[in-house]
Amino acid sequence: MAARYLFSRKRVHVINLISVISVFGVATGTAALIILLSAFNGLENWVVDLYNTFDPDLKIEAHGPRFFKNDSALIERIKNIDGVQHISKVIEENSLITFGDARCVATLKGVDSVYFRVSTVEKAVVDGNAQLFGFGESAAIFGSGVAYSLGLGTRSIDKPIEAYIPKRGASYSLNPSDAFSSGLLRPIGIFQIQPEIDLKYVLINFNYAAGIFDRNGMLSSLELKLNPNADLEFVKSETIRISQNKLRAKDRFEQHALLYKIINSEKWAVYLILTFILIIAVFNVTGCLTMLLVDKSDDVRTLRSLGAPQSTIRRIFFTEGLLIGLAGLISGVLIGCVVVYLQYRFGLVLIQEGQPYPVHFKFGDLALIAVTVCAISALASWIPVRRMQQS
Repeated sequence: MAARYLFSRKRVHVINLISVISVFGVATGTAALIILLSAFNGLENWVVDLYNTFDPDLKIEAHGPRFFKNDSALIERIKNIDGVQHISKVIEENSLITFGDARCVATLKGVDSVYFRVSTVEKAVVDGNAQLFGFGESAAIFGSGVAYSLGLGTRSIDKPIEAYIPKRGASYSLNPSDAFSSGLLRPIGIFQIQPEIDLKYVLINFNYAAGIFDRNGMLSSLELKLNPNADLEFVKSETIRISQNKLRAKDRFEQHALLYKIINSEKWAVYLILTFILIIAVFNVTGCLTMLLVDKSDDVRTLRSLGAPQSTIRRIFFTEGLLIGLAGLISGVLIGCVVVYLQYRFGLVLIQEGQPYPVHFKFGDLALIAVTVCAISALASWIPVRRMQQS
């Protein structure tokens, strides 16, 4: 009977119009939720893929100090944890790099030969050589942002490139040699990943870095490459146990926790805003059912005369409201999925030149949207039905 009321013509034509508007409003809100949540999912995956080029599966650091002891026995024990494929030693320090009259502050990242098995940064090298070793200890691979700031290329370097690092425990002095240690750099390659990394890092030989940093026998971090089927949480807990809680292990998300929190916060903020808009659209159902109760008052009296209990009559009109919400939900899901597919397949909207805006559809989001729409539709339907009971 509820389905019949939904599709039959009413005596007051405006009720049909309000029903259509209600379905359209729910469909629009549902489609918008699917499209925007898929866009945020795609953006998150895109950011993860960008950072995956540079970031390890697991990064091990000291809890407090920036550096910790290069303990070969500890490193070997971590390497033997089930699921660990490669382990690379890293030492980092901020420096001032000069090239002629150009100046740039960058982070020198000293890496060993295993680093290029842990990271895929060589795939991001856009100029020069992707292999750091075999070109002398001063060889360096520059981030494109650092190279641009210095006006560097990998050819025709006619002036020395110098890196100045603050000396450990040095006090203020007018003589730079007393406050800074220095080293020469020779660019053999330039990588380009994304601005935050490109403007910050220069990759150099680990032993050379430890020497000019005056940090022989020290590490900034250990970077791990895990097997595809490795248990990440197990490796993390084992690392902490082996180090007797002196070290901490960060996965890819924890290495950029703030960034991912911002992305997720924006995603759920958009979800809440659109949910409020959806509430306004769905509450057209309340007005529609109120007018339908008036329009079908003769039918209600007839049903009561035939002995239909009040609960049955209420259930008919409550189901009517749910059907309106369900019709809007199904329409919105179809529209949203079609738009997401077209963006995924043809890249209708670009995030930058030549790069389609990424989208990623999750069934978990669809379930959340369905529950949201059904809950709001049930509330919007319950209000006029409850008033009918009281009258």
